[in-house]
Amino acid sequence: MFNKKFNLALIICLPFICISQKNDTIPLLQTLPELQITGVNAGEKTPVSYTNISESEIEKVNLGQDLPYLISLTPSVVSSSDAGAGIGYTYMTIRGSDASRINVTVNGIPLNDAESQGVWWVNMPDFSSSVSNIQIQRGVGTSTNGGSAFGGSVNLNTNGLKSKKYVTLNNSVGSY
Repeated sequence: MFNKKFNLALIICLPFICISQKNDTIPLLQTLPELQITGVNAGEKTPVSYTNISESEIEKVNLGQDLPYLISLTPSVVSSSDAGAGIGYTYMTIRGSDASRINVTVNGIPLNDAESQGVWWVNMPDFSSSVSNIQIQRGVGTSTNGGSAFGGSVNLNTNGLKSKKYVTLNNSVGSY
């Protein structure tokens, strides 16, 4: 008896359910406007001590090591590595502040880990080959990305798209 009444109520209400449905007015495809992300670099009149490293200077010292070893020749930067070769787990300090107090950005986007506030360079092998310039700011600096910039900031800008095809070959030999 209950089953018959339920079926009858369902048949009576079914047209009302169908009528209450509306067509979706949200378009499935949306074109978003272009977004440009810019980093904050120190300029000549900014009261911050900084060092700029150009692409040609990077190419001179780039031996395939991680970035902390590449910038270790700049003032107040000290690099270390678990293996001692500058490849793998590498670390840096700026003015004695460890990696958790150094803000690292790539094209203005923070690279620091959300949990430890450091940067794991082991996840970025030979990233230095893709960098066009580096600005190292010692001290608080101009960082706008979180509290990890107490010790300093390292702003990396990557190469743009190349208009011509090219090949780069690097070779080295040595005794280990």
